[in-house]
Amino acid sequence: MMLKAGGAPAYAYTGGHAFDSERPVAVFLHGAQHDHSVWALQTRYFAHHGLSVLAVDLPGHGRSVGPAKRSIAELADWVIALLDAANVQRAMLIGHSMGSLIALDTAARYPSRVTRLSLLATAFPMTVSDALLDAARDREPDAIDMVNQWSHSSIAAKPSSPGPGFWLHGSNQRLMERMAVRGEPQLFHTDFSACNEYADGLERAATLQCPVQILTGKRDAMTPPRASRALSDAMKHAGVQVETVMLDAGHALMSEQPDGTLAALFGFANRSA
Repeated sequence: MMLKAGGAPAYAYTGGHAFDSERPVAVFLHGAQHDHSVWALQTRYFAHHGLSVLAVDLPGHGRSVGPAKRSIAELADWVIALLDAANVQRAMLIGHSMGSLIALDTAARYPSRVTRLSLLATAFPMTVSDALLDAARDREPDAIDMVNQWSHSSIAAKPSSPGPGFWLHGSNQRLMERMAVRGEPQLFHTDFSACNEYADGLERAATLQCPVQILTGKRDAMTPPRASRALSDAMKHAGVQVETVMLDAGHALMSEQPDGTLAALFGFANRSA
């Protein structure tokens, strides 16, 4: 459905079910150069099993009008504007990669609006190499190729072909290429820069007030499991309940381990606080 957040049209996929703000709400936040479609399996299940879903296209991505936001803090403010537009007082936030930083910042700065937090393929700092930043700015096709290779732990996840024509690498590459064509110039660089420049992760983690789940990929080359330990430690020192789940996957958890990701997220969403 289309909403208006921050003065501009914003799109949120509702999982194939009419959105009802009176039900428990889960907000899904995608990563760099992606859109809501990376959550296809998980969002449909949530929406048809008792929860309302808002799987957003971030500003300047997919169907949401730009310009793209330049910082994680701006994106967190935008999430709250989107919740206001949807008449949602409190929601679970689920974020992947860049989306995990947005979810973290939102939950820490707006604690009354967030019930629980799931961070997938997260890291702090979420450092992006100079070589990749340069490629994203000047040679976007090369950056897309690099990230697509690094996001997957194998040529074909097992089972390798759940449907005719299914290809993890090809699907992800076409999605990123579509964002490049439909989005503003240097969108990938804008996203990567926001991740690279985010400096408030530990401070935000230390002020969280809701239960947290951290999902990592055992073979994630971009945000390996060890990269989330500083965040987890800061949360635990603050007395926050932290659940960690490791899946046999790379960075692309939702597509390499769709059922495992869904089981972890749905179980956490329905767990008693």
